[in-house]
Amino acid sequence: MGVVRLLRTPDDRFSDLPDFDFEPRYAELVDLHGGVIRVGYVEAGPEDGPPVLLLHGEPTWSYLYRKVMPVLADAGLRAIAPDLVGFGRSDKPGDMVDHTYQRHVEWMRAFAFDVLDLTEVTLVGQDWGGLIGLRLVAENPDRFSRVVAANTGLPTGDTDMPEIWHKFRETVGNAQVLDVGRFVQAGCQSKLPPEVRAAYDAPFPNEMYKAAPRAMPSLVPTTPDDPASAANRAALKVLTELDKPFLVSFSDGDPITAPWGLELRGAMRGARELEHPTITGAGHFLQEDAGGRLGEVIARFVKS
Repeated sequence: MGVVRLLRTPDDRFSDLPDFDFEPRYAELVDLHGGVIRVGYVEAGPEDGPPVLLLHGEPTWSYLYRKVMPVLADAGLRAIAPDLVGFGRSDKPGDMVDHTYQRHVEWMRAFAFDVLDLTEVTLVGQDWGGLIGLRLVAENPDRFSRVVAANTGLPTGDTDMPEIWHKFRETVGNAQVLDVGRFVQAGCQSKLPPEVRAAYDAPFPNEMYKAAPRAMPSLVPTTPDDPASAANRAALKVLTELDKPFLVSFSDGDPITAPWGLELRGAMRGARELEHPTITGAGHFLQEDAGGRLGEVIARFVKS
């Protein structure tokens, strides 16, 4: 696999987004195959505050954390929300074959550690943000202080995914036009205003830019011999014995990830002595439905 073919969303697509006045920042990564990839991100809070790495999932971008970040900043924390490669303001590999689980882990590792050189990090991972972020914690434990898992997990393919997820994967795979805003709305319990749905569509001017949201469902391990299964099993083995606080804060309205929440609470050594708050009245994208409450949960956890 060679240097990836990159697309870059024009800046004017991100003009006047509702409730998202964070200054855009950029980091340049050297890809394992020799190319340079630009990652977009936003920050809030003091630069010397305890860092909280906020990783989004499929098919969203850092806009998803706009309600969470001010709460963390007000608590004196440094909230950092990157756009996964292929999403948001980040560069977009234009071919689906350029997206692999391992590459996405490596891209976020390079962003957090090679570029920002973060230490004593609190990970907050939701959806693919957890699939990637939990691997980062397991493979770089000295960089992290604690973990917040929110509607996410670390699948190995040893147990089947819920039927509703298989339907989602099939729908994404068969869609001639991938309606990102509609998928985000389907994962929320609140009704999104048209301008908010448009903000989720903003990174993708046309179908050429959507290789990442099209590819991600197919990268979730669904069989024991999936290319990512062995690495995820190894990561789970590390995480279950890791002596770092591990908070499981799921919503009460996500049928896809609900079983993972129970598994994480029972399996993680760092979760056993904690109370794990449920975010009520929220769907899969709990940051959208209840971002302020999630921010308060994260801030209390870090400050404690």
